[in-house]
Amino acid sequence: MRKLLLLSSLFLFWISATAQDESRVLGTWLTQYGDSKVTIKKDADGKFYGEISWLKELNKNGKPKVDDKNPDVKLQSRPIMGLKLLEGFVFSKDDNEWIDGKIYDPKEGKTYKCLMWFDEEINKLHVKGYIGFSLIGKQVIWTREI
Repeated sequence: MRKLLLLSSLFLFWISATAQDESRVLGTWLTQYGDSKVTIKKDADGKFYGEISWLKELNKNGKPKVDDKNPDVKLQSRPIMGLKLLEGFVFSKDDNEWIDGKIYDPKEGKTYKCLMWFDEEINKLHVKGYIGFSLIGKQVIWTREI
Protein backbone atom coordinates (compact mmCIF):
# COMPACT_ATOMS: atom_id res chain seq x y z
CA MET A 1 0.00 0.00 0.00
CA ARG A 2 2.85 2.38 0.87
CA LYS A 3 4.54 1.71 -2.47
CA LEU A 4 1.32 2.43 -4.34
CA LEU A 5 0.87 5.68 -2.43
CA LEU A 6 4.49 6.69 -3.08
CA LEU A 7 4.20 5.89 -6.80
CA SER A 8 0.93 7.81 -7.05
CA SER A 9 2.50 10.83 -5.34
CA LEU A 10 5.54 10.75 -7.64
CA PHE A 11 3.31 10.47 -10.71
CA LEU A 12 1.21 13.46 -9.63
CA PHE A 13 4.37 15.48 -8.95
CA TRP A 14 5.76 14.59 -12.39
CA ILE A 15 2.51 15.62 -14.12
CA SER A 16 2.47 18.90 -12.20
CA ALA A 17 6.11 19.67 -13.09
CA THR A 18 5.51 18.87 -16.77
CA ALA A 19 2.45 21.13 -16.90
CA GLN A 20 4.46 23.97 -15.36
CA ASP A 21 7.18 23.62 -18.01
CA GLU A 22 4.61 23.59 -20.78
CA SER A 23 2.64 26.57 -19.48
CA ARG A 24 5.64 28.87 -18.91
CA VAL A 25 5.06 30.37 -22.36
CA LEU A 26 1.52 31.51 -21.52
CA GLY A 27 1.03 35.22 -20.97
CA THR A 28 1.68 38.53 -22.67
CA TRP A 29 5.00 39.30 -24.33
CA LEU A 30 6.48 42.60 -25.52
CA THR A 31 7.99 42.01 -28.95
CA GLN A 32 11.62 42.77 -29.82
CA TYR A 33 11.01 46.35 -31.08
CA GLY A 34 8.59 47.27 -28.29
CA ASP A 35 5.91 48.18 -30.83
CA SER A 36 3.46 45.39 -30.03
CA LYS A 37 2.47 42.78 -27.47
CA VAL A 38 1.49 39.19 -28.17
CA THR A 39 -0.66 37.19 -25.77
CA ILE A 40 0.06 33.47 -25.92
CA LYS A 41 -2.73 31.05 -25.02
CA LYS A 42 -3.54 27.36 -25.35
CA ASP A 43 -6.40 26.22 -27.55
CA ALA A 44 -8.87 23.36 -27.00
CA ASP A 45 -6.59 20.97 -28.93
CA GLY A 46 -3.69 21.67 -26.54
CA LYS A 47 -1.74 23.73 -29.07
CA PHE A 48 -0.31 27.15 -28.32
CA TYR A 49 -1.13 30.28 -30.30
CA GLY A 50 -0.55 34.00 -29.93
CA GLU A 51 -2.57 37.08 -30.85
CA ILE A 52 -1.58 40.73 -31.04
CA SER A 53 -3.10 42.28 -27.92
CA TRP A 54 -1.52 45.75 -28.01
CA LEU A 55 -0.02 48.05 -30.62
CA LYS A 56 2.09 51.12 -29.94
CA GLU A 57 0.47 52.80 -32.94
CA LEU A 58 -3.12 51.70 -33.38
CA ASN A 59 -3.77 53.86 -36.39
CA LYS A 60 -2.20 54.63 -39.73
CA ASN A 61 -3.42 57.78 -41.45
CA GLY A 62 -6.29 58.04 -38.95
CA LYS A 63 -7.53 54.51 -39.67
CA PRO A 64 -6.91 51.25 -37.77
CA LYS A 65 -3.82 49.39 -38.99
CA VAL A 66 -4.67 46.53 -41.32
CA ASP A 67 -2.81 43.54 -42.72
CA ASP A 68 -2.08 45.35 -46.00
CA LYS A 69 1.11 43.35 -46.78
CA ASN A 70 -0.75 40.03 -46.81
CA PRO A 71 -0.39 38.25 -50.17
CA ASP A 72 -4.04 37.17 -49.94
CA VAL A 73 -6.01 40.20 -51.13
CA LYS A 74 -9.07 39.07 -49.14
CA LEU A 75 -7.06 39.35 -45.88
CA GLN A 76 -5.50 42.76 -46.54
CA SER A 77 -8.34 44.61 -44.84
CA ARG A 78 -8.30 42.60 -41.59
CA PRO A 79 -7.15 44.57 -38.54
CA ILE A 80 -3.69 43.99 -37.09
CA MET A 81 -5.09 44.28 -33.56
CA GLY A 82 -6.22 40.79 -32.53
CA LEU A 83 -4.38 39.15 -35.42
CA LYS A 84 -3.23 35.57 -34.77
CA LEU A 85 0.55 35.85 -35.12
CA LEU A 86 1.56 32.45 -33.72
CA GLU A 87 -0.20 29.14 -34.21
CA GLY A 88 0.13 25.38 -33.97
CA PHE A 89 2.86 25.10 -31.32
CA VAL A 90 3.29 21.97 -29.23
CA PHE A 91 5.63 21.55 -26.29
CA SER A 92 8.52 19.13 -26.75
CA LYS A 93 9.50 17.71 -23.37
CA ASP A 94 12.68 16.24 -24.86
CA ASP A 95 13.94 19.58 -26.20
CA ASN A 96 12.17 21.77 -23.63
CA GLU A 97 10.87 24.04 -26.38
CA TRP A 98 7.69 24.80 -28.32
CA ILE A 99 7.92 23.37 -31.83
CA ASP A 100 5.93 22.72 -35.03
CA GLY A 101 4.47 26.22 -35.01
CA LYS A 102 4.23 29.06 -37.48
CA ILE A 103 4.74 32.78 -37.10
CA TYR A 104 3.21 35.41 -39.35
CA ASP A 105 5.10 38.66 -39.94
CA PRO A 106 2.53 41.36 -40.81
CA LYS A 107 5.31 43.82 -41.71
CA GLU A 108 6.31 41.55 -44.61
CA GLY A 109 3.12 39.55 -45.11
CA LYS A 110 5.05 36.29 -44.78
CA THR A 111 4.61 33.15 -42.69
CA TYR A 112 7.56 31.15 -41.36
CA LYS A 113 8.08 27.94 -39.45
CA CYS A 114 8.85 28.80 -35.86
CA LEU A 115 10.07 27.48 -32.54
CA MET A 116 10.28 29.09 -29.09
CA TRP A 117 12.33 28.40 -25.97
CA PHE A 118 13.76 29.84 -22.77
CA ASP A 119 17.39 29.93 -21.72
CA GLU A 120 18.12 30.75 -18.09
CA GLU A 121 15.82 33.80 -17.88
CA ILE A 122 12.11 32.82 -17.71
CA ASN A 123 11.01 36.34 -18.63
CA LYS A 124 12.88 36.28 -21.95
CA LEU A 125 11.28 34.16 -24.68
CA HIS A 126 13.44 33.25 -27.66
CA VAL A 127 11.40 33.17 -30.86
CA LYS A 128 12.98 31.90 -34.08
CA GLY A 129 11.34 32.05 -37.49
CA TYR A 130 12.91 30.07 -40.30
CA ILE A 131 12.45 28.57 -43.75
CA GLY A 132 13.42 24.93 -44.19
CA PHE A 133 15.83 24.08 -41.37
CA SER A 134 15.94 25.82 -38.00
CA LEU A 135 19.72 26.30 -38.21
CA ILE A 136 19.17 29.31 -40.45
CA GLY A 137 16.61 31.92 -39.57
CA LYS A 138 15.94 35.02 -37.53
CA GLN A 139 15.91 34.83 -33.75
CA VAL A 140 14.45 37.54 -31.55
CA ILE A 141 13.80 37.84 -27.84
CA TRP A 142 10.45 38.87 -26.39
CA THR A 143 10.08 40.13 -22.81
CA ARG A 144 7.34 38.96 -20.47
CA GLU A 145 4.83 41.65 -19.56
CA ILE A 146 4.68 41.72 -15.78
